[in-house]
Amino acid sequence: MSLSEFALIKQYFSSVGGAEGVALGVGDDGAVLDITPDKQLVVSVDTLVAGVHFPQDAAPEDIARRTLRVNLSDMAAMGADARWFTLALTLPQAEADWLQAFSEAMAEDAQYFGCALVGGDTTSGPLSISIQMMGTVSRGQALVRRGAQAGDGVYVTGTLGEGAAALQVFSPGCSYNDSQREALLKRFYRPEPRLTVGRKLRGVASAAIDISDGLLADLGHIAECSGLGAELQLQQVPVAPWLTEAVNPDQLQSWVLSGGDDYELCFTVPESKQSLVDGMIHRGELLATRIGLMTSEPGIVCLDAEGQVQTVACKGYRHFN
Repeated sequence: MSLSEFALIKQYFSSVGGAEGVALGVGDDGAVLDITPDKQLVVSVDTLVAGVHFPQDAAPEDIARRTLRVNLSDMAAMGADARWFTLALTLPQAEADWLQAFSEAMAEDAQYFGCALVGGDTTSGPLSISIQMMGTVSRGQALVRRGAQAGDGVYVTGTLGEGAAALQVFSPGCSYNDSQREALLKRFYRPEPRLTVGRKLRGVASAAIDISDGLLADLGHIAECSGLGAELQLQQVPVAPWLTEAVNPDQLQSWVLSGGDDYELCFTVPESKQSLVDGMIHRGELLATRIGLMTSEPGIVCLDAEGQVQTVACKGYRHFN
């Protein structure tokens, strides 16, 4: 039987790391490395493969923006300031027009988000792009998955479900109208890494993760790393009104809870800091919604508007399904 991505990492690679200067190793959105007495380096890497993470015929500028932004999302989840990245580019063939469009779009987004390309590698083969992202954070200020405590509030940024809904744009018989299709393509190719939010949460959130595999799966990572469970109020999970009207409730729930590809942040906040966060939300300084709380009992429990437990399959995206 095939191992899941996280079981594979835990079984074969979690024991490889660990050395002087490694403040946080394998198993989070990024590693945290000591570099100066007051600063730490946050490092992450992700690979996007044609036909898996984007369509084979996607435009080079769209591929560039999506690849950089989903990597920046890991920096946001760690509360880091994105600084530098390296690029490993595997190409079926080196076409000047493709490379020009790809590099121009990547340079534009890199400038916008304040990070710089500092090296990399190119090779021949099926199209795939790997980015190693590096950022900095003050010592002890990085957001991690394992810091939650029972009673902490669970919050998410933005709205959920549109990442999974966007995948339907590439399916035959897509029923979205032109404006919906355009909005979803933008959500897919230009997800907004929540870097500003991540910085605001330093010293406030007890744990954080970006939602790439689905809310239930990613909240489950926080719970497992923290030795906890969570109660999720289904009616509180934020969804764009148009999406509620566009699909049936069962499909909507599946996309929102298990679809993934949203690249919003899921984070937990201690009771002592919740009034601070709620105030930021009320004043419009933070686009986030409280959706539940961490519990001492393991597992994710989903509750409806009447407080009744709902059985929800926690699927999420799996690389080796």
